[in-house]
Order: sequence, then structure tokens, then C-alpha cells
Amino acid sequence: MTAAAVVRARGFREWRQGNARVLNETLPAHAQWWREHGREPGELLYVAIGDSAAQGIGASEPRRSYVGLLADHIRLATGRTVRVANLSVSGATVELAVRDQLPLLSELSPDIVTVAIGANNVAVWDAAVFESGIRAIFAALPPHALVADLPCFHLPHNERIVAVGNRILRTVATEYGLTVVPLHATTKRPGLRSVATHVANDLFHPNDRGYRVWAEAFLPALSEDIALLVPEDAEEFADLREG
Repeated sequence: MTAAAVVRARGFREWRQGNARVLNETLPAHAQWWREHGREPGELLYVAIGDSAAQGIGASEPRRSYVGLLADHIRLATGRTVRVANLSVSGATVELAVRDQLPLLSELSPDIVTVAIGANNVAVWDAAVFESGIRAIFAALPPHALVADLPCFHLPHNERIVAVGNRILRTVATEYGLTVVPLHATTKRPGLRSVATHVANDLFHPNDRGYRVWAEAFLPALSEDIALLVPEDAEEFADLREG
């Protein structure tokens, strides 16, 4: 590598680290935002289990995370108010979710549950630990919960790990009768170019556009869950209005 290439590589690394530090500074603000909004009453209760993606790190504001976008969709689709209990913790792995988030879930009776966890396990991969954590989480979920598989990382080494993780996740989800949201396929579809358009400046977390893609992955299955929450008389009334 030439001296100029070394300088460019060092400059890129410092740029990325600087941007990561900036995003890390948003962690407390995002967590506080979700705590405050989680106290707001709602006719429906939406519970999210996850990591920094559920917190919306990388988005321009917390409500533009996939959790915020899905909550807005639930409100619009049902015409009802929604309380969001976002139990996610930035940096969470599956084992940390078992420790920190499941006890909180056990105290709630949610109408909607989404789970997107495990991306942080890729960096410290241990298949046995991952499966043990996934089993513990899935065993604690209500049958209507929606569980996302791991997102696309694009890099070959990470994708090999993700393939193993998603096989485990889907096998366990089938055992518990849970619906798997195709997050990997949805985030893979835009291709490698999405790193420039769908990812925040730390080159890891999604940006606003990236979170819209995450939300799109959940929408088909979420719409099926929502249909069960809309009273039949409300549907009949809507049909009459359209007619």
C-alpha cells in the first residue's frame, strides 16, 4: 500500500469513527424519548424487543425508526390510539435481551409484538449462545408476535454467519409457531449500493431511508395482525362508506 493510500485509509477510518461517536451521543436522547412516549396511554399496546435499530439510532429522530413507522401504521390502519412500549436497548445481543427485556415483557399484555434482535451477535458469533438466547426469547412471546430474521450485512464473511443465524432463527420460530419477517431478503434487495443510500454515517445503522425498508419488511405480516384488531362492525361500516 502506498503512503497516499495509507493516508486515505486512515482518514476514512477516522471519519467513520468520528461519525460513530456522534451517533453514540444520541443513545441517551433516543432512550429518553422512548421512555417518555411509552407513558402515553393508548387503546392498543405495541411492544418492541430489539437493539439500537429499534431505538432508531441513525435516524434523524426516534419516531423515524422502524418501530416509530410501524406504530404510525397501526394508528392509521386501526383508527385507534397506540401506546408503544419500546423495550429495546442499544447494543443488545440475544442473551442481553433475555436478561433485560423479557422480564419487562412478562408484565405486559401487548396487542402487537415485534422482535428484531441478534445483529450484535454477529460480531461475537457463537451459534450455541445465539440459539439458546433465541429459544428463550421465542418461548416467552405470545403466538401473534412477529420475529424478524437477521438483516443483510452484504460483506461475505458476515453474510456466512447471518445465514447460519437465520437457519437457527427460522427453525426455532417454526417450533414455536411464530411468524418470521423476511428482514434479510428485504434489506438485501437494494444491493450493495444501499450502503451509500440507506445507511447512516457510521456505515452500520440504517438512516431514515433504511428504516423505511425495515418497516416495509414487517408490513405484510403486521397487516394480518392488524386485521384481527379491527372490529367486524368497523369493517362493515367502512365497506358501507366506500359503497
